[in-house]
Amino acid sequence: MRTFVAAAEAGRFQDAAAELSVTQQAVSKRIAALEKALGVRLFTRTARGARLTVDGQAFLPHARDLLRSAARAVGSVRPGRRALRVDVIGRRLAPAGLLGDFRKAHPEVELDVVTLFDADAAVDAIRSGTIDASFRAVTMPGRQLPDDIRAVRAFDEPLQLLTGPGHPLAAARAVTPAQLAGQRIWMPGIVAGTEWAAYYDDLAAAFGLTIEVTGPDFGTEPLLDTLAGSGSLATFVGEQTRLVWPADHGLRRIAVRDPAPVYPHSLLWHRGNPHPALAVLRDHLRSGRHAVSAAGSWTPAWA
Repeated sequence: MRTFVAAAEAGRFQDAAAELSVTQQAVSKRIAALEKALGVRLFTRTARGARLTVDGQAFLPHARDLLRSAARAVGSVRPGRRALRVDVIGRRLAPAGLLGDFRKAHPEVELDVVTLFDADAAVDAIRSGTIDASFRAVTMPGRQLPDDIRAVRAFDEPLQLLTGPGHPLAAARAVTPAQLAGQRIWMPGIVAGTEWAAYYDDLAAAFGLTIEVTGPDFGTEPLLDTLAGSGSLATFVGEQTRLVWPADHGLRRIAVRDPAPVYPHSLLWHRGNPHPALAVLRDHLRSGRHAVSAAGSWTPAWA
């Protein structure tokens, strides 16, 4: 295919051979093999070179598209040339939104966003070079980051309480963690052994909360449906978590304060990663757009 495009653009097999660093005979054999596979003539040989037939003219733009697609495919995985690949915990959650802001601020940076299961998977991928960075809460109790992994606290995201319209706290503008003691907080997406499970375990222990993880996790929409019809269930969501629900659900997002529990997002990367866009991302995080909470907030001691 590459030989065909080169010959079509050069108009002479000899010039295409020089461009591809092969012999003219090799170009002729490749074109002949392609014509045989397609069952049509692509070139008419003339004294001045090679001229595209009608079939060749029809085939040329598609051949160019194939070469461009091949180049993008190779570039997506080739070290040093591929897009900056960053892991986020979920595409509705705050780190994904932050990367959207980063892309707007730096449209010149090619960006691939992936979602890995937990911090352990993210660290393994960073060390293997399959991703360049990850937004995660670190480090869980009893675990330390490997020496070759760097981490910086990127931003803290306040939690909100999400309830249906019939919940006793639905009319509140804000609640304190103490007010949530005894309430049924349902979070079926929590998986034991993950960094978010460690966070919510510590949150529950710190304020005497009961966080239920029972029942199958069918995803966000079924959870919202259940909350909308319940007078007792609530859940925690990040302030920047993007949620959409039908108007008749009447769900309420309620601030949690005094203190305000915040989820600590850190950026992780390998100390030897040479990707030039990684430094651009770190500079973006240091620009002051994203705050790390201090007085009046709560986060686990391990964070």
